[in-house]
Amino acid sequence: MAALAGRVALITGASRGIGAAVAKRFAAEGAHLVLVARTAGGLEEVDDAVQAAGSSATLVPLDLRDFAQIDRLGAALYERFRKLDILVGNAATLGVLAPLGHIDPPLWEEVMALNVGANWRLIRSMDPLLRRSEAGRAIFVTAAQGSGVFPYWGAYAASKAALEALVRTYAGETSKTKLRVNLIDPGVVRTALRAQAFPGENPAGLRTPDEVALHFVELASAACTRHGELVRCA
Repeated sequence: MAALAGRVALITGASRGIGAAVAKRFAAEGAHLVLVARTAGGLEEVDDAVQAAGSSATLVPLDLRDFAQIDRLGAALYERFRKLDILVGNAATLGVLAPLGHIDPPLWEEVMALNVGANWRLIRSMDPLLRRSEAGRAIFVTAAQGSGVFPYWGAYAASKAALEALVRTYAGETSKTKLRVNLIDPGVVRTALRAQAFPGENPAGLRTPDEVALHFVELASAACTRHGELVRCA
């Protein structure tokens, strides 16, 4: 039997990159997908691949910085499915690479809103649905910049550090439930965010999003026993 057969999975940032790759892999494993991204066209392209894999998807064009829409999405998922089995918090933005004192406040706030605030609102809205699952799984995407010292990465690094603290707190609060909550660091992957940060880099030698998608399946599986961990993709 497929690893995720019959499970409902919500994936943010699902129109391209890692989010799209995870969606396709989850589809191949039998999950029904709820795909969230700002671009409807990108979601439709992923939906074509999902259908080709023999699965189905609900497309949700949504700007995650509109927090009230996240609450409405949670209510809609309850009405339709009565539960949520898998949450993948993948959507993120780089902002800008610059000294801390040179970052415009609106851009700083945008990075924090998407990389941290939206994930907190997802937890707030989806937690009751995840607890209704027999094996709820929440997976949040972080990066190496969330720990250590990375000059000029201030906004992104601060947002990922905050995300990691948020997710570990959530894991601690759900330790006595059936929920399993984890962080995943895909490492260096050929994505648009990577290209923005390193515009002169040759992407040919980088791993593709498809190459790291399997790690998400393992954390999303009902058999997963990891909890409160940060899984780094080798």
